[in-house]
Amino acid sequence: MCNEAYFIVDIGTGNSRVVLMSVEGELIGIRSFANPYHRDYAYEDALYFLPEDWSALIFSYVKEMLISYPGYSIKAFTSTSARESVVLLNKEGKAFYGLPNIDNRGDKWIGEIPNGHEIYYKTGRWLSGVFSAGKLLGLRKRQPEIYKKIFKITSMSDWIGYLFTGNLRMEHSQACETQVFDIGRQEWSGELCSVFGIEPDILPALVTAGKNLGHVNASVCQELGISADVVFVVGGADTQMAVKGMDAKQKDVVIVSGTTSPIVTIVPYKFYDERQRCWTDSYIDGKSYQIETNAGVTGLNYQRMKSFLFPDVTYEKIEEELQKIDRVRCIASFGTLIFSENRSLQNGGFYMSAPLDENLNRYDLAYALIADIACGISKQYHSLCEMTSHDENYVLGCGGGFRSAMLGQLTANLLQRKLILREGYGQASARGCVRICNDYFGYNCCNAAVDKVYEPENNQMIQEYSIRWEAVRNKIGT
Repeated sequence: MCNEAYFIVDIGTGNSRVVLMSVEGELIGIRSFANPYHRDYAYEDALYFLPEDWSALIFSYVKEMLISYPGYSIKAFTSTSARESVVLLNKEGKAFYGLPNIDNRGDKWIGEIPNGHEIYYKTGRWLSGVFSAGKLLGLRKRQPEIYKKIFKITSMSDWIGYLFTGNLRMEHSQACETQVFDIGRQEWSGELCSVFGIEPDILPALVTAGKNLGHVNASVCQELGISADVVFVVGGADTQMAVKGMDAKQKDVVIVSGTTSPIVTIVPYKFYDERQRCWTDSYIDGKSYQIETNAGVTGLNYQRMKSFLFPDVTYEKIEEELQKIDRVRCIASFGTLIFSENRSLQNGGFYMSAPLDENLNRYDLAYALIADIACGISKQYHSLCEMTSHDENYVLGCGGGFRSAMLGQLTANLLQRKLILREGYGQASARGCVRICNDYFGYNCCNAAVDKVYEPENNQMIQEYSIRWEAVRNKIGT
């Protein structure tokens, strides 16, 4: 296994990465790019992308990294991506159009779909335009000329597999995001297709993560200058891959704090909540399930605040100054939904007493926003615990959000659980890809050593903040 490595294509919501990791899970190199989206003015809130734009970027970065890191033998390619995006292919097999997870073209018509309760029972998701079926509904209603070109659809991560091998499939953790997948039977549902007016023939065959999708195409191998023996190992949805990357077991609770913050646990059975407070996801093994609540948009808010309020300050300096905050001077509420109630929050902001505190500064705003994220996570963690017990004295954390030590400590304080971050937590989805590749090759060399542990403290300031935050949320949520 000397100097063996995997290429991982990791498609996010705003940015994507081509990652080179060793079979031990060590990061060798990474190249990132901003996702090239286009506004679709035929709708109130719609975006699309052109897959060929992405493929050109992906191949160029793979080539660049092969030149930059010549001392590694590439064993496999694999992929992971944000959920709910869909790629459309025509009869010639060309990926001609893409609808990202942040495309909302189906919202206008999703209310026309009947039997929402039955759809939730079968799919583990309440009826929403965010899923593939809703996006395709909006496309068919207003742009039938595009819809008629569809021969097959697949997810973003599965399209990457098609790009490298020519074999089209869809993996279970991605299929459950379409809203035409019966999670109980772990198969496509003709009945659900009929409800949304979708032809079942456009759905690809299913495949389980960790399977060999096929050898990389000879033409791709020649273009990249790699061995013809390189295979593509099927990946999956980014949240599930992050859970895999942290070596989570059944009964563990994992907080994946990135652009949004899912709080999840794995169970061996299909979970159903009559009050519809959660999603039930298919897990990457094709037989287990993942119960999910979600704090909504979190890390994206912190990134935007950093660029707006702290363009001249490093994240490290912000963290240093946050340690000096000794009282709550304002409350932030920028979360986008109350997940357990399936309710969106359209408004938010900073809330403080009048007149303006003369001692208030931008670091008070930063503390308030990070505490907002921690409170959102805490609220959804406790909602999850109401549905499925969690008796462990710890939770696992991963995702770029936990690069903030303040967020890690505040989360531990609010949950009154140890927060454990394992090695590679900042690139958890990519590390999950390494693990599934290792499973395929029979390697056991990607350790799960602990990187950081945040012990819960009895901190009165965050407790005070939490009470005031709840009052603000109740007020703006009405």
